[in-house]
Amino acid sequence: MRSYNQYCSMARALDLVGDRWVLLIVRELLTQGPCRFSDLRRGLPGIASNLLADRLRDMESTGLITRHDEPPPVAATLISLTERGRDLGGVVRELTRWGAPLMVVPPDDNAFRVHWFSLPLRHLCRDSTPDKPASVVRLGDLSDGCDIIADRGRIDVRPCSTERRPDATVTAPPQVFVALFTAAVTLRTAMTMGLAVDGSVAALERVLPG
Repeated sequence: MRSYNQYCSMARALDLVGDRWVLLIVRELLTQGPCRFSDLRRGLPGIASNLLADRLRDMESTGLITRHDEPPPVAATLISLTERGRDLGGVVRELTRWGAPLMVVPPDDNAFRVHWFSLPLRHLCRDSTPDKPASVVRLGDLSDGCDIIADRGRIDVRPCSTERRPDATVTAPPQVFVALFTAAVTLRTAMTMGLAVDGSVAALERVLPG
């Protein structure tokens, strides 16, 4: 790994996380939780397998990630963030916030994964009816998506799980998801732009920003 060779905390931090793909690997592990190598590859379109392996090796040597073998039925090596790695959550959150205005330009040939949206959703969504029973809104599906959980005034966003039955499942083009959850368009307008709701529309309305 290259170094700036500067006695400065920012420079030393960038020595560890400034290389291409490192913070996006952190994003994947923050949004998906412990991952197989193949899970990371699917969440990082454009990265070569050998480059991903190199980055993971570097991140393990600097204490950002750890690997552990899960017994059956998982029976796989999972990659997780260490406590030090999870501390980068604040950095990722601020980069996500800072980059939000750049999302105004619709995607051209950019890759998109629904689960990437789970980080900003934690700050964009609200529970507008906290007195009602908990509800789950699923964006995307089990292969690529996230569950927005509204419960007693709190919002949690987690990877999709077969253990949760969504009250509503929502699909849409990427730019429509962004427009709806940043309050740039209304739900009715989003539906004319390709957003579809399978289940309770009220559950979706409950978590939209005010």
